[in-house]
Amino acid sequence: MYCSSCGVAVAQGLTYCNYCGAKLNRDSGDKTPDIRPGGLVSMMVATFVMGLFAISVLMSVMKAILHFEYGPIMGLTVLSFLIMLMLEGVFIRLLFRILQKNENSGNTFPNDGATRNELGAQSRLPIESITSVTEHTTRAFDPVFNDRK
Repeated sequence: MYCSSCGVAVAQGLTYCNYCGAKLNRDSGDKTPDIRPGGLVSMMVATFVMGLFAISVLMSVMKAILHFEYGPIMGLTVLSFLIMLMLEGVFIRLLFRILQKNENSGNTFPNDGATRNELGAQSRLPIESITSVTEHTTRAFDPVFNDRK
């Protein structure tokens, strides 16, 4: 495989090019998108708050503008609460799936294995020789002869 930015050959499994650092395009349709537990919890809270706001606006519109009686207002309110609770249940189910997957894999953060592959590919690269530090410092200790006048 080759990098689309610089054209250098790239090892399989890497997500970034080792030469230029560009993100490699991987067409894998079998991967599910990563959902973070923090984002899921914030979506749950936002759904609950916005749902309560929408239900109260719906109740006030039905009472003040449409002049509904108590029975139809309560029926639509209960139906709205059930829909909101169903959405919250879906969010909770997704959250428990993510947490259970992380427990089974033995880590606390979702990881697709790309980091391990990148580190493994980098460790197989040949190590360049490093110049000695003393080559540059010994020249400073050469004697300097000054002519005294």
